[in-house]
Amino acid sequence: MHKADSKTIWARGKSLHRLTAAALVRVGVPQADADTIAGLMTDADLQGSDGHGVIRLPQYVRRIEAGGINVRPNIRVAHEQAAMAVVDGDNGMGHLVVSRAVQIAIEKARAAGVAWVGTRSSNHAGPASLYARMPLAENMVGLYFAVGNANHMPPWGGVDMLLSTNPIAAGIPAGDEPPVVLDMATTVAAYGKVKAKAKRGEPMPEGWMIDRQGQPLTDPNRAHEGFLMPIGGHKGYGLALIVGLLAGTLNGAAMGRDVIDFNVDDSTPTNTGQAILVIDLAAFGGAAPFKAAVDRLIRDIRQSEPMAGVDRIWLPGEQSHGRRLAYAEHGVPLAAALVDDLDRLADRLGIGRLEREAAPSASA
Repeated sequence: MHKADSKTIWARGKSLHRLTAAALVRVGVPQADADTIAGLMTDADLQGSDGHGVIRLPQYVRRIEAGGINVRPNIRVAHEQAAMAVVDGDNGMGHLVVSRAVQIAIEKARAAGVAWVGTRSSNHAGPASLYARMPLAENMVGLYFAVGNANHMPPWGGVDMLLSTNPIAAGIPAGDEPPVVLDMATTVAAYGKVKAKAKRGEPMPEGWMIDRQGQPLTDPNRAHEGFLMPIGGHKGYGLALIVGLLAGTLNGAAMGRDVIDFNVDDSTPTNTGQAILVIDLAAFGGAAPFKAAVDRLIRDIRQSEPMAGVDRIWLPGEQSHGRRLAYAEHGVPLAAALVDDLDRLADRLGIGRLEREAAPSASA
């Protein structure tokens, strides 16, 4: 939980959903689509992915108003075979395009055991884990890949921005334990985390970014002067390249120099590419034995001996799961500067402002 302070304002998930949906409808998004997008953006905030939730609303509205996003897209399958498809998003909101791709992948995996569905002409869709988690309800594994919406990383040893954060996510079902959910950028930090640090007025840790002379860059307001660092040095660079080729190039979506920086260009379609791989556990002997085995492994890892000074060993996704429970009960912590932005947006669009909640007690 975030501690209460003067820079933090709390809001319920239903208030975030209401504000987001109302703003999107006001700029021309159909109500049903606005509710879908708002639900996914709210889920992002509820799990603590604060660089991908309501913080993105002013940017999405700006792009829609500038004509950079199609509010009434014809999302369709461009071509398909038994265990694959490519979905053309017609420049619609990424949340809608990727949700459709996941639904198609689940249907195909149910028939074929496994399915790969890519997207093109899509847009930013929020945190990768939202889509890797979707197959879990069907006793399926989800693996998600995406090309980021701005290049913030050069090739290893270079200075030209040719690669993005290109995230990877995996959702693995468990039985009695929370699912194993990995969500990671191929950079040390996702650029959304840089945005969140700037809104909170906090410095970045050393190691997130360096400037063009190779010196540490810790001021998030100077992020444009440097670039993000890949995870694991040259290995992270290689991983970002492979993810981009699979999620972008393979689908006919943007990659490399073709990637549009949607932080500075509101009107040009981004042609974002994503991909979802779904595996049906029924094709591998059934869900029950697999989930029981995952539970055993989770408990072995959690109960293994920690190093000196380490309080507990975490599994991927456990902390997000805990935040979901806490934020659903107490509300979502938002930076005061972000709420100011949302208030200005609400006033301009003529919709109600975000409802505030009392900060949770220290014992909560």
